[in-house]
Amino acid sequence: ASYVARKALIDEKGSIGPSELTRLRKDGTTVDVLATAGVVRDADGAPAGYIGVFTDLTQHRLLEAQLRQSQKMEAVGRLAGGLAHDFNNMLTVITSYVEILQSQHRSDTDTDDLAQIASATSRAALLTRQLLTFSRKQAVTLSEVNLNDVVARIEPMLQRVSSESIVLRTSLAPHLDVVLADAAQLEQVILNLAVNAADAMPDGGTLLLESAHVELDDDYALTHPEVTPGPYVLLAASDTGFGMSESTLSKVFEPFFTTKEPGRGTGLGLATAYAIVHQAAGHISVDSEVGSGTTFRIYLPKVRS
Repeated sequence: ASYVARKALIDEKGSIGPSELTRLRKDGTTVDVLATAGVVRDADGAPAGYIGVFTDLTQHRLLEAQLRQSQKMEAVGRLAGGLAHDFNNMLTVITSYVEILQSQHRSDTDTDDLAQIASATSRAALLTRQLLTFSRKQAVTLSEVNLNDVVARIEPMLQRVSSESIVLRTSLAPHLDVVLADAAQLEQVILNLAVNAADAMPDGGTLLLESAHVELDDDYALTHPEVTPGPYVLLAASDTGFGMSESTLSKVFEPFFTTKEPGRGTGLGLATAYAIVHQAAGHISVDSEVGSGTTFRIYLPKVRS
């Protein structure tokens, strides 16, 4: 409605709204607002002025989007967990029969065929464990862990999964506080981030692993509702690869989403990393820009002394 029409409506009704509108800021950007307007009358009841209230909906929209994402991940997790349990039972039967057949004297052809079945079953079992971890139905052992020690243990493996043209660097804070987590699962997370980084740097580059003490404050928690403000230990993995677009970033932790060609990824790696970090009461975030590399940051609560 035009300004004149809205003014006439306010004069008639006394107030209008609330209604959602899009308005232009001074810097040229747009903002969604919840608007209400009312008339101020003089002693004779004639309109003497008008008052408008605009509530910025930016934070509300952000919280709505995060809630929808959380609900979607929870629903997919429940489905994945149920399927993984049933599938795991079937794999156990297949594995048992393969082991029985392998223990018998059979021809070379049979032996090769059984080895292929056993290998495929092993890969399927790994995928099942990832599904169970993602759905948070995999048993975990939480203990006090020093992230520097985790990086040191897995560093030789990271060298092997990276090509010779990729330089692995570390910048680890001394006297790092411990966190409560499953060390084996954290190794899985770091390894997955390293593999993704290597894929993003086919012509070589640098992978940097950093640890530090950080404080996530109330302002950070406002835009990340799952975060409880307080002291955290940070583990960051940064690469100099080709980066990700905004559309890819918005889906990066979703299960079965992958930018890799068929046969090179299940799309469960980062979804599993997300589940592992959250199971340890932590938070994982990602920053990236096309052509400028990618940084994943894992925040785990410091164990209070």
